[in-house]
Amino acid sequence: MGHADPLLEVDARQNYWMPFSPNKEFKQEPRMFVRAEGVWLYKPNGDQVIDASSGLFCVAAGHCRPEIAKAVYEQLTTLDYSMPFTRAQPKAFELAQRITNFTPAGMNRVFFVGSGSESVDTAMKMALAFHRIRGQGHRQLFVSRERAYHGVNMGGVALSGMVNNRRSFGVGLPGVHFMRHTALPENKFVRGQPETGADLADDLARICTMVGGDNIAAVFVEPTAGSFGCLPPPKCYLEKLRAICDQHGILLVFDEVITGWGRMGAPFGAQAFGVTPDLLTMAKAITNGAQPMGAVAARQEIYDTITEAGPAQGIEFFHGYTYSAHPAACAAGLAMMDIFEREDLIGRAAAMSPYFLDAVYSLRDLPCVVDIRGVGMMAAVELSTAGKPPGARGHEAQKALFDANLNLKSTGDSLILAPPFIAEKHHIDQIVGTLRKVLAAY
Repeated sequence: MGHADPLLEVDARQNYWMPFSPNKEFKQEPRMFVRAEGVWLYKPNGDQVIDASSGLFCVAAGHCRPEIAKAVYEQLTTLDYSMPFTRAQPKAFELAQRITNFTPAGMNRVFFVGSGSESVDTAMKMALAFHRIRGQGHRQLFVSRERAYHGVNMGGVALSGMVNNRRSFGVGLPGVHFMRHTALPENKFVRGQPETGADLADDLARICTMVGGDNIAAVFVEPTAGSFGCLPPPKCYLEKLRAICDQHGILLVFDEVITGWGRMGAPFGAQAFGVTPDLLTMAKAITNGAQPMGAVAARQEIYDTITEAGPAQGIEFFHGYTYSAHPAACAAGLAMMDIFEREDLIGRAAAMSPYFLDAVYSLRDLPCVVDIRGVGMMAAVELSTAGKPPGARGHEAQKALFDANLNLKSTGDSLILAPPFIAEKHHIDQIVGTLRKVLAAY
């Protein structure tokens, strides 16, 4: 059954300032959804669109799960809000415990926030506090990578190696040094972890020599860079970063806002790649995207160091948000933990990964495709610019794919695929078949 366009008139679309969007263009040519179910999104006219990017990497269990909706409704009609400062509600403790069933061993202290961006800024503060309490307050520097995305709060902007996120705002916070990205030309069309590129981790050793490793608080990396277009780590790269951090007493932080909760074929990228960080950020699929929530998992030593140094009766860590551990978000998170466990959703993603990657890599014969990168249940198809400004063809392709009833995320000229874990083989076939049909026109 079709749905009437809720915003037929251009004037009705003017008040909403859209994020990360070409506002002028969109309000003249709106592309909207009004309903969702499973792997499907629905346009106002009733057309069915397959969601090839799980919303924004968050809807791992498929859209509009009734278990999550029921849990949120019951929570909102029981306890809609409880302030998280000096007060609490039981579901926060329960969800933190359930999360530690999935995090790497020893990462058993969970701090709740409202988004992935907030989780990154929180991890930065944790690192600074940890070092200061141990008498190393001079550790004020951070290290990140080119082509990294760590959210849009000012700390995350400072860490992000994406120039457009910084162009209008400056560098964010000072004191961030950047390693090179891992997208080497010789690794084009490599599936999974490339064999070459581990030596790029030596950039961290060089930075330590240049600024002093004892001045660096933390190194932030995505186990697989997501928003820039799926850049898996070369083999032994993360292991080398871990060793260099240990050598210099630097905290290693994995930003798993995208790679967490099964996207890499394991609960987190840390387990998928066999490297355990000191802090781990998460968000998105923690609630299946049904409620805003993020979190930071910390090694117990970091929690103990900060809390034990605090007063006997007083605040140890002066940080938090109004919506930290919001009751409705906790209810959604607990319902999602049930789904993960009951449906073995992460195992299902791991089992589907080979079929998914086979299908995506079949597109390499298209003339407009200059690279394909993929690992787990995430892949990126990079298009040639064909002489146009960077990002122009990616944006054109995304609009054409929407018109062909396929929804996905694009960054620059990379089309990013990250289907829900409930997707069946025929859904993968439809996604890749539509992608082939549209890109063949290029």
